[in-house]
Amino acid sequence: MTRAVVFAYHNVGVRCLSVLLAHGVEVALVVTHRDSPGEVIWFDSVANLARLNDITVITPDDPNTPAVRAELEAARPDFIFSFYYRHMIRPEVLALAPHGAYNMHGSLLPKYRGRVPVNWTIIHGERETGATLHRMVEKPDAGEIVVQQAVPILPDDTAGEVFHKVTVAAEMALDRVLPALLAGTAPHTAQDLSRGSYFGGRKPEDGRIDWSQPARTIHNLVRAVAPPYPGAWFEFMGMRSRLLRTQVAAADGVARPQAQLLREGDRLLAHCTDGGTLRLIDFECGGIALEAVSFTQRFGRGPHVLH
Repeated sequence: MTRAVVFAYHNVGVRCLSVLLAHGVEVALVVTHRDSPGEVIWFDSVANLARLNDITVITPDDPNTPAVRAELEAARPDFIFSFYYRHMIRPEVLALAPHGAYNMHGSLLPKYRGRVPVNWTIIHGERETGATLHRMVEKPDAGEIVVQQAVPILPDDTAGEVFHKVTVAAEMALDRVLPALLAGTAPHTAQDLSRGSYFGGRKPEDGRIDWSQPARTIHNLVRAVAPPYPGAWFEFMGMRSRLLRTQVAAADGVARPQAQLLREGDRLLAHCTDGGTLRLIDFECGGIALEAVSFTQRFGRGPHVLH
């Protein structure tokens, strides 16, 4: 029976660990993260799934220490798998698996190597992403590609919705290729890194809206950081405000030096500097949700300049 050590977290970790178990892989050890008290935990637990299947679970702060490495070596893995595990795994740890170490990445490599690829694809207005299983090497997300599964990104999809698609794509890709990978017959294709790019992580402050940008650019930011992520934000009437859902409306075609927020009929609209218009579907000001009527009661119909 094939033995594996699995580094995993999040929904992709749960579904891909489930695939390994369904194919009869003996998972000797699961390495995962302790949930951070400062993070909204909206995803499933790898640790719970592992314990349900009587698999030993460890949660080291650093997976590359000599003590952890000794534990991994004692597990005698044929393969190492990483499914949305958040720490870098050093080459000397990867080398413990004689049949290879493989990572599931949430983009169509070599595009969007690095951190939070789902969010970055939406920010850049992509219409497609997916999941890629690739061999792990020292350079992040740079090893040979084993299998990919694409999914569409629709114009109003949020990051949460796309992440669920990518989770299914990861499950499908791994389920499809795993028999060949275990048998040693799966194809491995070298990446051309010149055709992709690397992106870093994002912080809540990176969700600040620049109202000098085109309507479509702002819309992409809003949906890229919509809940369960922290949300796009800006200062309005001296209060921190969040835009959690928008829709690109019919453009008025009037370029203007500054964006404007106003009520028109039963809608809250932002007329942007490029002549595009956004409908504000889910808008909070000072922590209070506002729609057209309640907005007018507090601030009048506008227009109000957006900075």
